[in-house]
Amino acid sequence: MTAHVYTIASGKGGTGKTTTTLNLGTALAALGKKTVVLDADLGMANLGLLLGLEKSKITLHEVLGGSAKINEAIYDGPAGLKVIPSGLSLKGFQNCDPDRLREVMTSIVEGMDFVLIDAPAGISKDGVIPLAVADHVILVVNPELASMADALKTKALTEMLGRSVEGVILNRAELERTEINRNKVAELLGVKVLEMIPEDANVRRSAAFKVPVVIRIPNSPAAIAFRRLAALIAGEKFKESVSKENKESFVDRLARSVFGGK
Repeated sequence: MTAHVYTIASGKGGTGKTTTTLNLGTALAALGKKTVVLDADLGMANLGLLLGLEKSKITLHEVLGGSAKINEAIYDGPAGLKVIPSGLSLKGFQNCDPDRLREVMTSIVEGMDFVLIDAPAGISKDGVIPLAVADHVILVVNPELASMADALKTKALTEMLGRSVEGVILNRAELERTEINRNKVAELLGVKVLEMIPEDANVRRSAAFKVPVVIRIPNSPAAIAFRRLAALIAGEKFKESVSKENKESFVDRLARSVFGGK
């Protein structure tokens, strides 16, 4: 079995791409899908920060620098999710060889259902490889023209690499009154909107506890949207509400990952 590889990209920083990658990955894992998320933003890594993995001694930096193997950089996350963070040090970043990411991908796809790559924002050299190795590319955008314009550049780069953008996630969809609606986004970017993630204070509150919102507050508006997106990608029927029993199982999985994981 070989995983479906999704690269989650954006044209600019600050769109919520990393939060989206983490919550989507966690929601897929909660559906029973073997899922790993990988932070390919080598210079501005944040994925590990959102899970309290910032002090990890071995990260993707060490793997791409040739001083560690990929299995040493895989950590247990919530709901059975596997996480490959990048480091925070500039020295580690300088020692990285981004071209080794292709080799890393070959090593981790076997036996997994989904691999989600958190790509660097923009169209830098480091951002090209995550787009090139993906089976599917999804753009995360905000309802503002600057975000749309930058996303168009990323879409054009993706197509230059022989890939296509599968769809768009419209994040923070209620951020401003001047919101660009779903149809307008689809028209501007020429691809379908897979999901709209509403502005939800619960996302920031959950991040403060270093727990994905789909785990901490699974029935919040943003969590419901993330879970609906996961069901769409997994090809499963979506159940909007989470029962008390399922909430407890979420917490049990989280406790195991924190106290019994790597």
